Amino acid sequence: MAKQYLSRIALLVADYDEAIAYYTRKLGFELLEDTPRGPGKRWVVVAPKGAKECAFVLAKAASETQRAAIGNQSGGRVFLFLQTDDFWNDYNKMKAQGVEFTEEARDEVYGIVVVFRDLYGNLWDFIQPK
Repeated sequence: MAKQYLSRIALLVADYDEAIAYYTRKLGFELLEDTPRGPGKRWVVVAPKGAKECAFVLAKAASETQRAAIGNQSGGRVFLFLQTDDFWNDYNKMKAQGVEFTEEARDEVYGIVVVFRDLYGNLWDFIQPK
């Protein structure tokens, strides 16, 4: 069987520039691409530093249905899982940048984990596996 992997995940946002600022400044992601695609549209791709395969397309909501889903793409459950190999260093940087954590970091059998809420309200697990 051929190798398959997720290459991009569309993440609905209200505004390209505020989303770029949040993901690059607060979470430390890299801006991989920002290309105009016609009036009011851009192809914006960000990824965690060091990510090899999967990145986010920051997709500006274009309809009322899409706008209603911003920040709630998973119905209120944790939506995304950001993994690190240096939890406390990254956690402290994110905290200093004003990332909103919804709980205290905890040590679980599978690793150190904490939930945070992004700019639009999506819930993320930030985790360092054991």
